[in-house]
Amino acid sequence: MRTLSDLMDLTGRAALVTGGAGHIGLATCEALLELGADVALLDIDEDACHNRAQAIEEASSGKVMAVACDLTDEADTRKAVRDVAHRLDRLDILVHCAAYVGTTEVAGWAVPFQQQTVDAWDNALRVNLTAAFIMVQEAQTMLARDGVGSVILFGSTYGMVGPDFSLYEGTTMANPAGYGASKGGIINLTRHLATALAPAIRVNSISPGGVARGQNQVFQERYLSKTPMGRMAAEEDLKGAIAYLASDLSAYVTGHNLVVDGGWTAW
Repeated sequence: MRTLSDLMDLTGRAALVTGGAGHIGLATCEALLELGADVALLDIDEDACHNRAQAIEEASSGKVMAVACDLTDEADTRKAVRDVAHRLDRLDILVHCAAYVGTTEVAGWAVPFQQQTVDAWDNALRVNLTAAFIMVQEAQTMLARDGVGSVILFGSTYGMVGPDFSLYEGTTMANPAGYGASKGGIINLTRHLATALAPAIRVNSISPGGVARGQNQVFQERYLSKTPMGRMAAEEDLKGAIAYLASDLSAYVTGHNLVVDGGWTAW
């Protein structure tokens, strides 16, 4: 049998990470680079994307490239996938981190339900869910080429359960309907693609719980009281999940939703 070190080795493989300039994108890129992969960061913010690529390339031995892309634009998204595969000469791993989240500043999004707009809903589903469909469809042939293709889609605990709005009382924080709807869609898209693309490509999702990013103190205290592990997640908590699902450590795992929530959904 191969050793654990051999199983997790991604040397010679190439990865595309959407939302690469974000918090979870950073953890994802670091994990993949540390295991030997070359990584392309995709983000709508071109400057942030290039700055992130430069910063992590200096701290790693892998090849890093930045790709600016608007995931609401189908043609731009398909072109970005093709460009990455061409420039890296392969594509083995696709990780979709980009998303509209509760703090996304878009009109009609992070507001009370009656004020949430169809435009905001449509754009969120386009980025959170439809983009995953487009990218996997465009990348299928490349991902299947060597039989080691791995797709990792980011769901959420709110794709599994409804929000507890008591957490947000007295704060300016929000949990838009489109967020949970899109993440629930991601989890089921994972199952669909896992069966449709097997055995050449594995497709799994990761559903994080709340990640600490300086949220309102009252919210944090309420959240901690409902979490068996007694803390919110850090981005570092997701690196192991990425390493597992991207590599041959999980060679016989597909269609799985790996929940990284400190036990939030356990009770």
